[in-house]
Amino acid sequence: MPADDRPRPEREGGNLLAQISSEFVRMQKDYWGLGPVKAKSYMMDDLLLVVMRGGLTRAERTMLDFGQDDLVRSFRQNFENRMTEQLTGMIEELTGRKVLTYQSQILFDPDVVTELFVFDRAAPGGAEEIVATAKGQLDEESLGEVEGETGASTKAATTDDAQASA
Repeated sequence: MPADDRPRPEREGGNLLAQISSEFVRMQKDYWGLGPVKAKSYMMDDLLLVVMRGGLTRAERTMLDFGQDDLVRSFRQNFENRMTEQLTGMIEELTGRKVLTYQSQILFDPDVVTELFVFDRAAPGGAEEIVATAKGQLDEESLGEVEGETGASTKAATTDDAQASA
C-alpha cells in the first residue's frame, strides 16, 4: 500500500484519528472476536499512539483470574507480531505515510492495549492530526475517540496473510 503525501481531506485532523480508532476496533472484533470498549488515537510528530480500553476475551479473563498474566501477554504479543503487516498496512493507507516500526503492549487492571507506530517523517501539511490531538486533550476530550463499539464479530477472520507467513 503506497504511503505518500496525497491530500486526503476526509482523512485529516480529528476525522483521521477517529477513523484510525474505528478501524482498530473493527480489526479487533474481526480477529479477536471481541473489540475494545473504547479506543482513542493520538498523533505527535512522527508517532501514532492508539489506546484501546477493555475487550479481553472470556478465556483471557479466566487465565488472568488463574494468575497467568504472562501467558496472556505472551499470546497477545505473538498474535500482534503476526498481525504486523495488516496493521501497518492499514495505517500506511489511512495516513499516507510509511511505518518504520510498530510495537504493541497489553496492560491489566485496567485492561489497556497500546499500539505505537513510528513513521518515516512527521505529519505533512500543517500537521492537522497533531492539532486535533491537542484539541482532543484541551477542548474536546472525545476527538479521535470511538466508544461502545465492543462486541462479538459475526465475520470470520481472514487469515490468508497469517497462514502464508507461518
